[in-house]
Amino acid sequence: MSSSASKSNQQTLLLLAGDGIGPEVIAETRKIAEIVAPDLVLEDGLLGGASFEAHGEPLTAETLDRAKAADAVLMGAVGGPKWDGVARDKRPEAGLLALRKGLDVYANLRPAFCFPALSDASALKRELVEGLDIMIVRELTSGVYFGQPRGIETLPDGQKRGFDTQTYTSSEIRRVARVAFELAKGRQGKGGAFPGVLSCEKANVMESGVLWREEVTKLHDEEYANVPLSHMYADAAAMQLVRKPKDINVILADNLFGDILSDEAAMLTGSIGMLPSAALGDPGTPGLYEPVHGSAPDIAGQGKANPCAAILSFEMALRWSLNREDAADRIIKAVDRALTDGARTADLGGALSTAGMGDAIAKAL
Repeated sequence: MSSSASKSNQQTLLLLAGDGIGPEVIAETRKIAEIVAPDLVLEDGLLGGASFEAHGEPLTAETLDRAKAADAVLMGAVGGPKWDGVARDKRPEAGLLALRKGLDVYANLRPAFCFPALSDASALKRELVEGLDIMIVRELTSGVYFGQPRGIETLPDGQKRGFDTQTYTSSEIRRVARVAFELAKGRQGKGGAFPGVLSCEKANVMESGVLWREEVTKLHDEEYANVPLSHMYADAAAMQLVRKPKDINVILADNLFGDILSDEAAMLTGSIGMLPSAALGDPGTPGLYEPVHGSAPDIAGQGKANPCAAILSFEMALRWSLNREDAADRIIKAVDRALTDGARTADLGGALSTAGMGDAIAKAL
């Protein structure tokens, strides 16, 4: 899934800081980027509420074109209560969905790993999370978040009815499943009871779930028979994640269930402020990278946000889109060392500011 090298000698990373704590964590990521990849061209653009305030649109056509032309895109976060009253298609989140759809980044990779220094920070017992290393592959550009028809209508008796449509095609399922199988091939030896791909849906109550299971099974039998495949209902998988998470290697899920399961897995690691994500399309196209934590408007502008998830999202960009594995390895080691030396933001029980945590990682580099 990693893209080829840039068409020119220079590689470009488009930074879309967005809203809330986004600008704060992206500022620290820029600090790290200038150390490990000083030749990387860093460009800035607007997304979400910031773009709406400037242009009346959460994502402009010009910004989307710049994203398509970049080697990779790194965003901070979008959204906040300031835009709750805005029309749905103008809200910050609509800009992010349009960016994902426009880049056709259909495979969302969300790693859930636990740094040794944070084994006691999880809500679960240390022995359940120590050494945790799960990869969640979430389908990102279809499903109930994009399906039509959708809306809220008034019925003849005056009641209102809200409806959304969950829809998937065979090709949409197979292309994201292929990513999961390829990842599992490269992660042999991980997991316990589910050492390959654990595909999650609700085939017991949803027709789209029946198709999902059928297509994943067919692809497995045709091309990946040597990769272990298990099926599990999404609600049972949620239970498995808090019962014996280290039994799992790669989770494959649709847009809705992948969203829920990946956020649950994030909290196994001690803080959602630690976890990055990557959204990938076909080879040769730019990937979209973002921290999992969201805009956190309650602490925006206070210098309290943990920048690790954004910095580690940049690490994923180096690895998956920019073909700079050495630089990516340096970042992982630096974050590990900073944590081992006691660097902590408030979400991890410490007192470092956003900039202070960035400085600690920069020092470890």
